[in-house]
Amino acid sequence: MMYIAADKERCVILGTYIVENRATVRRAAARFGISKSTVHKDVTETLRHVNRALCEEVAEVLEQNKKERHLRGGEATRQRHLHRKDEKDGNR
Repeated sequence: MMYIAADKERCVILGTYIVENRATVRRAAARFGISKSTVHKDVTETLRHVNRALCEEVAEVLEQNKKERHLRGGEATRQRHLHRKDEKDGNR
């Protein structure tokens, strides 16, 4: 039963981190050193049974992140191309 208690505590910690920092699932996973799948399952399934109010707050943050995801992806691509251009110019 200790394992189950640890899961419940972890999902609350993850949920709180996501809400306080407006963090993505990836960022939370990296911060706590666990997989994205584990974070997602904890904050969408397990948290629902442990702390309903926090679960709803997390859902709002995740929905906002989903709406902004194309912007973050576009910025990452832009940065990657700028970095490649700088490398190419430096080789001349």
